[in-house]
Amino acid sequence: MSFEVLLTDDAACDLDELHDYITKHDAPHKPDYILALIEKAFSSLSESPERGTYPKELLGLGIREYREVFFKPYRIIYRVIEKNIYVLLIVDGRRDMWAVLQRRVLRA
Repeated sequence: MSFEVLLTDDAACDLDELHDYITKHDAPHKPDYILALIEKAFSSLSESPERGTYPKELLGLGIREYREVFFKPYRIIYRVIEKNIYVLLIVDGRRDMWAVLQRRVLRA
């Protein structure tokens, strides 16, 4: 059974911001390469969305409706609803995840 992978507006903004950051701080060819690998990581969820783990920060609160996959150091947090996978957040895992999750996931 194949699922449709959809980016939320916030996740699309995350990709744009990530592209801009890598462009400013790395080699010119790197942003497109890195973003293509991140997109491959979340697109592959269409065949096996349950393979992601529960984010430890949310699991500690008893919240099991969100999952994540990694493309180190990036964390891709998503939610499966019926036959759709909603990518909610694409973030560098070295950031303050509590603040990011409170602002972007728990407010929803």
